[in-house]
Amino acid sequence: MKNLLSLETLSRSDMEYILTSTVAFKQGRHSGHPKPLVGQTWAMIFSKSSTRTRVSFEVGIHELGGKALFLNANDIQLGRGEPIKDTARVLGRMVHGAVIRTYAQNDVEQFAEYSRIPTINALTDDEHPCQILTDIFTFQEKRGPIQGKVVAFIGDGACNVPVSWIFAAAKLGFELRIAAPRAFQPPSALLSRAGGNIHCTEDLESAAAGADLLYTDVWVSMGKEAEAAERIRQMEKYQINGELLRVAKNNALVMHCLPAYRGKEIDETTFEAHAQTIFDQAENRLHVQKAIMGWAVS
Repeated sequence: MKNLLSLETLSRSDMEYILTSTVAFKQGRHSGHPKPLVGQTWAMIFSKSSTRTRVSFEVGIHELGGKALFLNANDIQLGRGEPIKDTARVLGRMVHGAVIRTYAQNDVEQFAEYSRIPTINALTDDEHPCQILTDIFTFQEKRGPIQGKVVAFIGDGACNVPVSWIFAAAKLGFELRIAAPRAFQPPSALLSRAGGNIHCTEDLESAAAGADLLYTDVWVSMGKEAEAAERIRQMEKYQINGELLRVAKNNALVMHCLPAYRGKEIDETTFEAHAQTIFDQAENRLHVQKAIMGWAVS
């Protein structure tokens, strides 16, 4: 039994195992692949809304032979104040694994500790490990090994997505540049803890220069809606567009974890020009998460 709670705690060898096994899961989707969840029921506990994460995990559990039990946190006792450790101790006796999308990282960690079943972090305020494993798989599918390459993240550099990119860069040996307003750069303590070849700057062009991948996410993450006006004001120039793309490598990829707000973090023309990559990236959530669940029960 294994848990995916954070890329910080996931070993490089386990990352590489998941990325490698994703190839077989993707290639075998319509011709047959292992079904390690036969006879199992997995709980999906979601406190945050979702499109790609929910659909990809529900379909993935089904295609691995299991059954998905979707539990909106507001519809169970957790939403009425039951401690997460009590919910975990009950579900751990009834289901075989759990996928959790919530606010506090500690909730996912407590659930894993008290449930004693495979637990997967499907997004917290601290990290988004499944997304970044998918992004790396997509890059390698199109451009080969990511080691030694340059990834430029543009926008809110202190949210869960770039934090998971930070830990991945340190472990897989690629350069990560984060272009963000100073108030939205990751804490120095986190960068020191992660190590690796990671640079933060307010200069978009220096971050994008010669990059193999330009990556962005929404400026206003879930739970930050009250800060929307100020966030938009501070980040209005941190956009992926044709002008920025010209300083990257000629064949640079553009990715977005979606949903995308055109005209803010990315312009319409650039989004549509790179839509094939972006929607391949979205599809790959399914294949990577099947590989994660297969790894978790192996």
